[in-house]
Amino acid sequence: MTLFNVLTTNAVDLQQLLEENKTTSAQIVEAYLAQIDRHEPALNALISPAPRDKVLEIATARDEERQKGQIRGPFHGIPIIVKDSFVTASELGMSTTAGSYAFVGAKASKNGTITQRLIDAGLIILGKANMTEFSGMKMTMMMPGWSAHGGQTLSPYVGKIEDKEKILGHSAPGGSSTGSAVAVAAGFSPLAMATETIGSIVTPSTRAGLYALKPTTGVLDTTGLYTMTEFFDSSGPMAKSAADVRVLSEILLGRLFTSPGSWEGLSVGFLDPRTWNMPAGFCTQFEGTAEQMVDEYEETVSALRKGGCPLKYPIHCQDASALPNTILPIAYWDFKNVCIPRFIRSFDECFVTSVADIVQFNKENSEKALPAPFTEQNDLEGAMNTTEEKAQIDKKKQDLRSAAQDILDSLFANENINILAAPGDSSLCVHAAAAGYPVATVPIGQLRYNDRPFGLCLVARADEEDTLLRFMAEYEKVAKPRPVPKFGLE
Repeated sequence: MTLFNVLTTNAVDLQQLLEENKTTSAQIVEAYLAQIDRHEPALNALISPAPRDKVLEIATARDEERQKGQIRGPFHGIPIIVKDSFVTASELGMSTTAGSYAFVGAKASKNGTITQRLIDAGLIILGKANMTEFSGMKMTMMMPGWSAHGGQTLSPYVGKIEDKEKILGHSAPGGSSTGSAVAVAAGFSPLAMATETIGSIVTPSTRAGLYALKPTTGVLDTTGLYTMTEFFDSSGPMAKSAADVRVLSEILLGRLFTSPGSWEGLSVGFLDPRTWNMPAGFCTQFEGTAEQMVDEYEETVSALRKGGCPLKYPIHCQDASALPNTILPIAYWDFKNVCIPRFIRSFDECFVTSVADIVQFNKENSEKALPAPFTEQNDLEGAMNTTEEKAQIDKKKQDLRSAAQDILDSLFANENINILAAPGDSSLCVHAAAAGYPVATVPIGQLRYNDRPFGLCLVARADEEDTLLRFMAEYEKVAKPRPVPKFGLE
């Protein structure tokens, strides 16, 4: 008999069961593998599941360590799924491809730095999550959660993507870390690791009813991790509870955060959801959808105010059009000159050596690498053909970062707040990425239209992950329970 519900139990709860000898890591892994067997064929969240015998062998080893009192960390023996951008040593039996056929068969003898940190802390990797190929650096307007190697990941709440759906429409699962978010929401694992350039943690986590964090850019070692850019990218956890995100963040960042307990020292400014929303070109609104999201956003503000949260609503912030229009050239340059070379160096054997090689590989293997409807690779070609000098790009980076930080810092100071909040379906993640500031998400509710969850995006100053984590914990006490996918009620 299973002691816990894979759809609702969080990692902190599982650790308690382990400490009380009410279950074992092997039994926990068996329960998640059974859920994967039930629902993965329909959802396509995993690009490379760990071999069953190997993962159970690792779980048994963690159980034996526990019996001897050799606890590696607060999540010893807890399963996790990592995005297919995290390099795993080939001996673990999973590939690392960033969703691209060009990396199928590449071999690594070492885990990436973050992967190894998770393993050293006693976590058990159940599989690699599907992702938007190269986090979207392949073709403009490619559907999030799709890769040539992994296919299309679907939401456990919504299911099939509607015909002619827009890139961030209500049936789209959203963002390059879609597989990670879907895996947690669907009960494949209590935890997942994701990455974000601009919105790749925020969008899929809010659409899966999750708590998540993108730490300050640059605080984590990205050796052995595919990133699209050095400038915008950071990796972080997704989970079903604020407590899980806090503990996993402590493992990742190597520092303890303040134990939550009150609103003291927190002050939140909420942007107007009527102006901070998804442009029509990205998402078609249906009868009542936009209105419902505004209503529930304002209900959330009211609940927080009644719960004692110091907040201001609405406050005004310049939108993304106030920032220099340099995101694409920066992304192209970083991808070509920094990120792809560094990713390739993670492998002992790899069949491509550059962006030009990847473009050529896709042309030569177009049937599988460029299938309809995603037959183009214009962003890969744009990166390949970038000719700007490093000094030019450095200046663009400096100007963009300064502009974004000036906007946010002046808002923090003038409004006397330390968190800025907006709908998850908004462009606030652009400001955060340009500034290099940490971002978090919390769930609000579900659309009556199709059950798609939606949530809040929260930004704090650089290195103020603690501020966001404290807010998340207090928020969870006053918010409605996070939505659970209906397919689980069979």
